[in-house]
Amino acid sequence: MDSSKLGSVPEEEQHRKESNKPVVSAFASLPDRRPTKLSFALSASKIKEKARVVAMDLRGHGKSSTENDLDLSIETMCNDVFAVLKALYGDSPPAIVLVGHSMGGSVAVHIAAKKTLRSLAGLVVVDVVEGTAMASLVHMQKILSGRMQHFSSIEKAIEWSVRGGSLRNIDSARVSIPTTLKYDDSKNCYVYRARLEETEQYWKGWYEGLSEKFLSSPVPKLLLLAGTDRLDRALTIGQMQGKFQMVVVRHTGHAIQEDVPDEFATLIINFISRNRIGPHGVEIPGLARPKPAQAQGQSPAQTKS
Repeated sequence: MDSSKLGSVPEEEQHRKESNKPVVSAFASLPDRRPTKLSFALSASKIKEKARVVAMDLRGHGKSSTENDLDLSIETMCNDVFAVLKALYGDSPPAIVLVGHSMGGSVAVHIAAKKTLRSLAGLVVVDVVEGTAMASLVHMQKILSGRMQHFSSIEKAIEWSVRGGSLRNIDSARVSIPTTLKYDDSKNCYVYRARLEETEQYWKGWYEGLSEKFLSSPVPKLLLLAGTDRLDRALTIGQMQGKFQMVVVRHTGHAIQEDVPDEFATLIINFISRNRIGPHGVEIPGLARPKPAQAQGQSPAQTKS
């Protein structure tokens, strides 16, 4: 943090204020494009005004390296996240909000469903629904084989990602796309780091039973979607019963956090504030507070137009 912005606030006081902030732990993954922690780079710059942000490269993503990067079973990835949180916070983690995009959303849901992360205070799932995801798996190998396999330069890869529609924000693409690639000396070009086609045995496990696990997670929940057509039956019923908050973010693609990072950050901050997450809650001027009797319940389901 830039010390020039601290003014006369003593260092220990500033540290106390930072340590009182809740932690947003974020991870992203796509079956056809393996994004990294930098998928949240632009939105994190705004979220960190009210919360600490811990964004990690999941196994087989970005610069993470393990003995078996192809072991993308849901159990292994959940254990990886637990290990990172343990290394960061030991046995006394702060209030944590898990934020997961696409397959990363599945990881977040499975962690919440285990009910072993005692400081878990919120769950945010970004554009992943069991019904839609399971239906798309039969086409995934075809999608992988049909995508561009190599690029003459990183700039060409960025251009392709935006023109092809996987991302709609060129600034986000310039930050996140380079970390998904590596240079192949034998081919004299850039190729994808991840060998996604070799992980098919784990795909079904990512999404099977996801909706019920999400609905049964005992914390405030927010589902961000790029379109209402993505809701499956279980979530439709749950949404009508007010079991979670839902926001449809218009004019974005699948990567909501990259396409509209400022709006995404605002949604996360408002979720934290609305549910009073953190030692003293997060105060946001002008944001209506729930009545005391509703403070521990779910926020009313709502749709953003």
